[in-house]
Amino acid sequence: MEPEPESPEPEPGAGAPPPSPPPAEPGEARGAHLRRQARSARLYTTAFLFVAMLVVLIALVIANTRRVEISWVIGTSEASLVWIIVAAAILGWLLGIATDVVFRLRTRRR
Repeated sequence: MEPEPESPEPEPGAGAPPPSPPPAEPGEARGAHLRRQARSARLYTTAFLFVAMLVVLIALVIANTRRVEISWVIGTSEASLVWIIVAAAILGWLLGIATDVVFRLRTRRR
């Protein structure tokens, strides 16, 4: 008895399209799958933006380490330029929040 010759296996791209990847959870609806993918994309985008902002902040600190003189109404003082920039940014952020609260309170319908 002679062994039967093996049939050659088809090459992966010849003829049939590749199978589509199954959803991560069996029975998951298409909308739920898309929402999960969108959430994942948002998380990666947020992480990327956070890292980019951190890099910019570190570059700001490195570039602005010299001390400068601040002239006040009644005197002068010296401080590192980066701390002046950070303090101004925080003050502007807090004033923006306060302005938003006041605006919302005054425009609220009664």
